[in-house]
Order: sequence, then C-alpha cells, then structure tokens
Amino acid sequence: MDRPDIPDARPKDSSMNRIGTALVISGPSGAGKSTVCAQVLTAWPDLRFSVSCTTRTPRPGEVNGKDYHFLARAEYDRLITAGEFLEHAEVHGNGYGTLRREVEPFLERGGDVLLDIDVQGARQVRQRIAGTPLAGHTVFTFLAPPSLAVLEQRLRGRGTDAEEVIRRRLENARCELAAWREYEYLVINDQVTDAAADLLAILRAGHCRSTSAMWDPLA
Repeated sequence: MDRPDIPDARPKDSSMNRIGTALVISGPSGAGKSTVCAQVLTAWPDLRFSVSCTTRTPRPGEVNGKDYHFLARAEYDRLITAGEFLEHAEVHGNGYGTLRREVEPFLERGGDVLLDIDVQGARQVRQRIAGTPLAGHTVFTFLAPPSLAVLEQRLRGRGTDAEEVIRRRLENARCELAAWREYEYLVINDQVTDAAADLLAILRAGHCRSTSAMWDPLA
C-alpha cells in the first residue's frame, strides 16, 4: 500500500555543524531512479541534485544546466585532463561525467548532494575518494526493481523503445544487478513512495555518521 505522504526527514537539530552527505544512487534503466529521486528532492528541498555533463546533443525540451551540462568534446576532454571529474565514461560514443564542483563545495558547506550515476561511475567515485575526507561523507545505495521480469514489463510498458533497444537494456541490467552487493544499501522499488521514504531514511542516517559531525563534547 502506498503511503499518502513522505514525512519531512531533514535533521531536526541544526545546531551541530557538519559536513554534508553525498547520496550516490545506482540502478538499471527501468528501476525508476528518476521518479524516486524526484520524490526525494521534493521531500528534502535542501538536497542538491548533481547535474551530469555530456557531449551528446540536447534532446527536445532539455535545458542546459538543468538536465545536463552540454559540453563540446574539446571542453570535456580538457576537464578530464585537468582532473575535474569525480567519474566519467563513454556511453554509445558520447562522454558523460560528474564534475567535482557539482559535489565537493556543497558538502564542505554542510549541504547534501544526490548523485544518480551508473555502476561504472560509482566504482570510479569509490576509487577516487578512497583515503580522502569525502569517503566518510558518501553513501552508496542501489535501487533495484522487484525482479528482472518486472523490469522487463516496465521497459516494454514505456512503448518508446525498439525491441533491439529493450534487449540491450535488459542485458545491461543483468550486469548492473549483479553489482548490488558493492553498495552499502539496497532499496527495492516496488512502490515509489516507499522507495523514496527508504532513501530519505538512508540520507538522514548519513547525517548520524560520526565522520559527518564537527562536534567536540569536551570543548
């Protein structure tokens, strides 16, 4: 049964200074990441969504700086060389990536950031933040469908993809689903509202990590 409302899960005590939490969410196409993330962002207005970069051409209705940062290939390659990306990858001939400046400055000021990235990108983030202060402020969560059969139903139910595209997405999904144990948390998206509530609980738990608090009880 769907919950009618998602309670405000933001911290009730703002008197404690803290470093923000980066909530990394991965999951296969059709798992419902966009829908669930939209509910989380609505319920937690202070949460910032990390806008990814891409070298592909904008689709009708897409807005630069909101849907993606649309970059020329030369600028994208320059940013890679300069080490400006937390993660980046080539997908179907186009470059995608998450800029450090979309995440790190906001965490340092105590803000929270939501990153919707694939399994490959999450692996890069883990590798790049290992041994750095950011590692203690990043939470990795895998959003999965109830089953592969349900995922296939959702993909076919869209009615927008050719059979070849659906088969490729399902094959990619098999590979991504096999990586769920690499994540700290697993959320099954059977009901969108329940999945969003689970993510909000995970985000609030991130605030309770001792690594996120700048607090000295003996001061």
